[in-house]
Amino acid sequence: MLHINDLTFRIEGRPLFTQATLAINEGHKVGLVGRNGTGKSTLFRLIKGEISPDDGDISLRKNMRLGAVDQEVPSGPESLLHTVLVADKERTALLAESETATDPNRIAAIHTRLGDIQAYSAEARAASILSGLGFDAEDQQKPCQDFSGGWRMRVALAAMLFAQPDMLLLDEPTNYLDVEGAVWLENHIRKYPGTALIISHDRDFLNNAVTHIAHLREGKLFSYTGGYDNFERQLAEQNRLNMALMAKQEDERRRLEAFVTRFKAKASKAKQAQSRVKRLEKMQPVATIVSDPIAPLRLDGPERPLSPPIIRFDDVQLGYGDLTVLRKLDQRIDNDDRIGLLGKNGEGKSTFAKAVMGELSPQNENGFIRRHKKLRIGYFAQHEIDALNPAASAYDHIVDLMPDATEAQRRARLASFGLGVKNAETPAGDLSGGEKARLLFSLVGFHKPHLLVLDEPANHLDIDSRAELIKSLNDYEGAVLIISHDRNLLEAVVDRLWLVNGGTVAPYEGSLEDYRKLQLEKDKGDKKQDNKDTNSRKKSRQERAKLQKAIAPFKKKVDEFERKVDEAQTALEDVDKQLSVENLFTKNPEEAVRLGQIRVKIEKLIESLEVDWLAALEEYERTREAMGIDEDRD
Repeated sequence: MLHINDLTFRIEGRPLFTQATLAINEGHKVGLVGRNGTGKSTLFRLIKGEISPDDGDISLRKNMRLGAVDQEVPSGPESLLHTVLVADKERTALLAESETATDPNRIAAIHTRLGDIQAYSAEARAASILSGLGFDAEDQQKPCQDFSGGWRMRVALAAMLFAQPDMLLLDEPTNYLDVEGAVWLENHIRKYPGTALIISHDRDFLNNAVTHIAHLREGKLFSYTGGYDNFERQLAEQNRLNMALMAKQEDERRRLEAFVTRFKAKASKAKQAQSRVKRLEKMQPVATIVSDPIAPLRLDGPERPLSPPIIRFDDVQLGYGDLTVLRKLDQRIDNDDRIGLLGKNGEGKSTFAKAVMGELSPQNENGFIRRHKKLRIGYFAQHEIDALNPAASAYDHIVDLMPDATEAQRRARLASFGLGVKNAETPAGDLSGGEKARLLFSLVGFHKPHLLVLDEPANHLDIDSRAELIKSLNDYEGAVLIISHDRNLLEAVVDRLWLVNGGTVAPYEGSLEDYRKLQLEKDKGDKKQDNKDTNSRKKSRQERAKLQKAIAPFKKKVDEFERKVDEAQTALEDVDKQLSVENLFTKNPEEAVRLGQIRVKIEKLIESLEVDWLAALEEYERTREAMGIDEDRD
């Protein structure tokens, strides 16, 4: 399906790939993992042919359809459903041709092909994909331009999944999804009939959706069978065996060197000593997997805790203007709470977080939000990353927070978040997503907050950095409120789950695995109903296609007589035009007589054709009525 052979590629002289090799077989779902900056997105560009390798080659199966989510997301007046439906170019072209085709054989071929590609169930499938990605029936009829960039990215993902290319290329597909959407997507990918190569740092997604892991390290690609947990076990075992082999080799080296040192001057042992020297020269060092250290994400808690509760909601109603999003909120947050917010996007998770932050006040007069007067909150969210001054460096951002500190103290602060000499002076706009996230964490935690409100904090972090974030949050001595689709992060950090659903916030007593199973069961239920509706629509369309095929010869006969009548009428008009020439009968009486005879023949032909046309039309209408074909739907 896809073969990468001895791929070499450099960026500004720095080798990104060095004779990297990988083969992906048909039907495999491969998760591409590796540290940020190792070249995963560059590999996608090489596969798509946007850039060329310095050496080696990438070969795809002949006529293979490659699918990737474009950077240009849909934003026009077309509805979401229409945008997804037209992504299947073959279906769109066939439906357009079916409107104009007149040949019965071609009509039959079109409808046969439409059946083969499941075109009659297309609308239901498109709606199901959009629903799985968080768009309800009402949203699906709205124009793309009504949605924000993140939601339009979901539409682009839905369109690509609907088109069903032979091979999917997905770059962090869960970044714009909630837990429910991520669960739906991993289930969809697992059952996808084609092949997929997916860049992801979501451990649960990689454990549940893929069949293989491709690990990019040191410019090479290494393939492992199974999900991410299995890959980690294999990697650890491989490293353990290599370390054991290296220790054994070192023992052998010392033994040989000791022999050579002892007997190299002894004539009787000279040959044996020389043999061992050659063995030493040929001994190749064992390659070990180097584990690069991960920079910490140190988040300092407050010096002393506040008296609980630090925040309390009493019968609060939240919303915007006349729109109410959440009602009857009676929650409290204490010093040591670790809370994960669940719920579909659009249900009100961000609204609740804004109220916690103090950005929203209760709509109702009898509702109160009480905060401890000394409460400090650290807020991490995607829009906060985007709000970083793109022209200012990481060091510049820290100067604003530490105006009286020395340069050494400021740089030490940045270094504690993995922003060292190399990137401390880089403008924020030129930092990678992971580096921006680290910079924001350094700013968020500077004042040692009592509460951290984190909205998708792991989106730009690789798996190793996510593990460091988990460690830091577990060491943090304060309260945490997290909104995240990363179930591994939630499971490792939170001890309470709140579900935002149906216009309120309530404790969820089950585990994240229970919640995942609940979403899968819901998806199955929706699919059963979709299949029922789809089968009904499919049957109706197939029956209509058969009727259209059967009635096509009658319609063709009517059209043929209409064409002949039109041609005869045109010929009659031409003769009348010639007969109207001034003084024709006096100057050229023979020509006038000839034209008159032609005119009589044409009139008789028209009369005969009109009789045949009326008979064909009557037969066509009678057949339509017998078949029960509605005139308005023809």
